[in-house]
Amino acid sequence: MSISTVAACNWWFFAHRRSWQRFRRTCIESLTLVFLTCQFASNGWAQNYPAKAIRYIVASGPGSGTDTIGRIVAQGMSDVLAQQVFVDNRAGAAANLAPEIAARAAPDGYTVLQASQTHAINASLYSKLAYDLVRDFAPVTLLASSASVVVTHPSVPVKSIPELVKLAKAKPGALNYASAGVGTATFLAAELFKAQAGIDLYHVPYRSGGDTLIALMSGEVSVYFGPFASALPFIRQGRLRALAVTTPKRLSSAPDYPTVAESGYPDYQAGNWYGIVVPAKTPKDFVSTLHAATIKALNNPSVNKRLTDLGYLISGNQPDEFAALMKSDIETLAKVLRATGVKPR
Repeated sequence: MSISTVAACNWWFFAHRRSWQRFRRTCIESLTLVFLTCQFASNGWAQNYPAKAIRYIVASGPGSGTDTIGRIVAQGMSDVLAQQVFVDNRAGAAANLAPEIAARAAPDGYTVLQASQTHAINASLYSKLAYDLVRDFAPVTLLASSASVVVTHPSVPVKSIPELVKLAKAKPGALNYASAGVGTATFLAAELFKAQAGIDLYHVPYRSGGDTLIALMSGEVSVYFGPFASALPFIRQGRLRALAVTTPKRLSSAPDYPTVAESGYPDYQAGNWYGIVVPAKTPKDFVSTLHAATIKALNNPSVNKRLTDLGYLISGNQPDEFAALMKSDIETLAKVLRATGVKPR
């Protein structure tokens, strides 16, 4: 480059320096304004959340224990948020249909999934799932854990756990038990009892907990290790007979029912847990809003009493605590499945 060219460039730069500085300052100011506008819009959006109804997906049909707690909690959340939180029952595929739908939903805070221990079981039961419970969801809170109850059809000639074991040993394979599907909490509860009692019960799987209860009340099956909450109304009506609850101690809401542990099997306990998760990448502000609303709903005296009366042990922990529980349970239940001889599908 010649000296004259360099000189010309220098002259142009100094001549237009102020114009260039003004141009640069205008660009910076414009970009700042755009950023602040977007930030304001984002904050305003968060402050207005929720601005419409929220879909609360439940992985079971109406009438099941999963559905029962879902409807109670959803109503409580609706009252807190001043927006409808409606239950969307998506039973099927051994409880995998609901999380598949939720995992594909937009992470906009308007879809929540009621996860349960069944989904932690399925993480090991199925080798290929269309979702990952840990990767595809952000935890909100653990709602509660539930007791299960051993119930029979009234035609089964037993009134206690020892009598059930005696009859099963006298007629190996003659008695059957229902579950909401292989690998579900109801399945594991029965399989664990079979192993500890040394008895043979024939397994009859159904599509959901609601279907299972219908089959049991019709006499299609003999025994069910199911959620206390969903079975209780039918026990009170005399359509089912309760033999024992599966918690380590008797329930404060139903002290007349003995435990399986005190009926001769001290190491036995079973149940389920339920919690709320949302699609991964849901804004943290929305997760916080849902968490606060859920905790407030659980602390509502009316909601609290309804759940407690149905045998639920209310939790309401922090998202990171719920995340730790899910990860731990996935590992623990994988070992339980291997112990029962169930192989991944």
